[in-house]
Amino acid sequence: MTERAERAQQLHQQGFNCAQAVVCAYCDQFGLDEETACKVAEGFGLGMGIMEVCGALTGAFMLAGMRGSKGAAHPGETKAQTYKTTKALAAAFKEKNGTYLCRELKGVTDGNVRRSCPGCIEDACVLIESYLAE
Repeated sequence: MTERAERAQQLHQQGFNCAQAVVCAYCDQFGLDEETACKVAEGFGLGMGIMEVCGALTGAFMLAGMRGSKGAAHPGETKAQTYKTTKALAAAFKEKNGTYLCRELKGVTDGNVRRSCPGCIEDACVLIESYLAE
């Protein structure tokens, strides 16, 4: 497990949700303060609070946007590329785990637990680190 994935695991153990743990483990790479990142990502844990797209994966999507977006000075210029990246991250996560939906990962729909939250956090970190290394 990478150093950042370990940091994300520690944050999760401290009470951060999956999205917060992933985003906050990378704050320093983007000049983002942890307090702001924690607040922004809070609504994305537990599959956006409604057991939809995995919070850890959503955290990786946020980081992909941080890397790829040109921001408010250039609205719309980079969103197509960012969407392409999030689609690729989602596909890779689904290939590994069979789904990217929180309720399916946790076995709510059929009793078959596919991946734990710590496992999802690790997977999201591996995916985002691969993307950031490109």
